[in-house]
Amino acid sequence: MISSIFGRTKPINYIILLVFLFFFYWFVHFFIFQKTYSPEQLLGQTAILAFLSFSIFVVNFIALRNKITGGNSLAILFYTLLIVLFPEVLIDPNAILCSFFLLLAIRRILSFRSLKNLKLKIFDASFWILIASLFYDWAMLYLLVVLVAIYFYEPKNFTNWLVPFAAIIAMVLIMLAVLALSNNMEFLWNHYFFDFQFNAVYFYDWSNSTILFLYVSIVLLCGFLAFLKLGSVGVGKIVTMRLIVLFFFIGLLVKVLKSAPDTHPILITFFPAVVFITTYVQSIKKDSVREIILMVSVVVPFIVFLTNALMK
Repeated sequence: MISSIFGRTKPINYIILLVFLFFFYWFVHFFIFQKTYSPEQLLGQTAILAFLSFSIFVVNFIALRNKITGGNSLAILFYTLLIVLFPEVLIDPNAILCSFFLLLAIRRILSFRSLKNLKLKIFDASFWILIASLFYDWAMLYLLVVLVAIYFYEPKNFTNWLVPFAAIIAMVLIMLAVLALSNNMEFLWNHYFFDFQFNAVYFYDWSNSTILFLYVSIVLLCGFLAFLKLGSVGVGKIVTMRLIVLFFFIGLLVKVLKSAPDTHPILITFFPAVVFITTYVQSIKKDSVREIILMVSVVVPFIVFLTNALMK
């Protein structure tokens, strides 16, 4: 049943997931975390929800355009299910906005493979990462993915290595102009502090640590199985998957570095996670087995969500 719905790219799939995400977003805010908002704040939260909803389209575009997954909607299905598994990401606007701009960055990074307009793509990817760092300072670490991608695709062209620095200079000049006009020059020093915010309470809580451990373990297992399946495909896709692996591990590092009580950067790991999970599910030959795994994948996040909700 699930395969018949999300096994293809159909408009109804977007409608189902976006409608669900709309109601789930407000349910988490008002009933799970019992938030209250003024009319102005409510408008701001609606804008954040719009960015989250558009992220669904970006995830699907990246997966289909780069042929990472097959012609299906499983990637956006798993992306939505991970949000159900980690509902706390919905109350962190920085996580949603940072993740959105990182998705735009990885979209450009994965397009390096064509080698067309490579310098422009390097600049765009670097610039999007720098914008993402406005929400999480440690997101700057993703510039490493840009450098690794340059090494994979065209390392001998020295000017390619200079482009990320050009993006940094452009971003700094724009930020200085904006901050000077808004009389908020201290933002740079207050934001880009790169401190280590370790939330011991979060990791010592058995519920949070168990979910996080199982999530990482399942993603790594699916990633390992996905790489085994890639043994017979072209080198291009293997390089793409290596970049996605790096994207995932940097996301986990940011999660550890920015694990303050009010920050939930685990959202930035969702895209590489869904790539690995979707690749594994697609590799299952037996339809009955694949359907069972899909059903379990849908049911378990809701069971975990309801269990945690009742325990609060």
